[in-house]
Amino acid sequence: MFDEKIKELKASINSLSTTIADKTAQVKNALEADDLEKARTIKNEIDAAKEELKTAKADLELFEATKVSGGAENKKGHEVKGEDMTYRDKVNAFLHSKGTVVNEGLRFEGKDEVLISLNDITPTTDGVVKTDTTKVTSEEIVTTPIREVNTTVDLKQFTTIYPAQKGSGKYPILKHATAKMSSVAELEKNPKLAKPEFQEVDWTVQTYRGAIPVSQEAVDDADVDLVGIVAEAAAQIKVNTTNNAIAEVLKGFTAKSVKNLDEIKGIINVDFDPAYDVAFVVSQSFYQFLDSLKDQNGRYLLQDSITAASGKVLLGKPVFVVADTVFGGVGDAKAFVGDVKRAVLFADRKDLGLRWADNEIYGQYLQAVARFAAVKADAKAGYFLTYTPSEG
Repeated sequence: MFDEKIKELKASINSLSTTIADKTAQVKNALEADDLEKARTIKNEIDAAKEELKTAKADLELFEATKVSGGAENKKGHEVKGEDMTYRDKVNAFLHSKGTVVNEGLRFEGKDEVLISLNDITPTTDGVVKTDTTKVTSEEIVTTPIREVNTTVDLKQFTTIYPAQKGSGKYPILKHATAKMSSVAELEKNPKLAKPEFQEVDWTVQTYRGAIPVSQEAVDDADVDLVGIVAEAAAQIKVNTTNNAIAEVLKGFTAKSVKNLDEIKGIINVDFDPAYDVAFVVSQSFYQFLDSLKDQNGRYLLQDSITAASGKVLLGKPVFVVADTVFGGVGDAKAFVGDVKRAVLFADRKDLGLRWADNEIYGQYLQAVARFAAVKADAKAGYFLTYTPSEG
């Protein structure tokens, strides 16, 4: 029953994913044909398909977790075949058996260190013990934990990501060409063109690491996918770490104070070369200021957009929102406006992922290491704004 349901859910997930991709292309075609009504209709269908996909994935995760609950066995007590198990199932089986069950396909580093291929992450605090996991540990009722709503923009995706091979180095940035070709008479020798100008950006990799201790009791008694829950928390910490490093770079750009929309327009229209792909990365408080702007007819200027990755645009530029604490303190209305890809170089040295290793106190360590550098690339690519309301 479990295998049939899992196969059915996987088929549904594949079908919904294909539908979403096809309809996304249809939205683009409708917009190019200037058929906004059709685009909105298809967008609503995409949203509905995404909700179905989310539900199907959650159901699949529940069935797969229940299938291997209590070790590498299903409800009937029969061993789950290795070829039918997901990688996460195999990791759970390895942990529950304290290393005695090793399914084919597990990746190891060292004698007893099984690797989980996720993106890097960083520091943690106290360990996870049985008293910390009452929501996922057997008592009288099995309860599946509900994730707290927390939308975080991963700023790394907007930077120039360079796969670094060394601990430090220089990265050449091509400056904007201003030279022109010269007109010549027929058969005259071609004059030399101006050489391209490069700016070298120095970077030095920093290492970020930490570990989350998880007691073996918590692993043994968990009724849900404790591996996935802890790894998910670790991945969120990773995004917080890279965002903090990138935010520190963005805060180092030329500071400007703005008190109204006209001053923001002046920066975009005059202070930037038209070649820059400008976007807004704003704190929640700065977003509140933007969201309250109206034109002379009383219409809000911040608009929804089905084509922008952020879903919001202002003056035709996408708007991405981060927590106030990323750029300062609570209530600080601050923002970076500019071309983030040109502004920040992200030298990604190592993507070591998450690693489970034995702990000396009857447990496991979820180890995590990230090595990267975030540095300013093009000093003219952006400005760091502070909103200061005009008096009176």
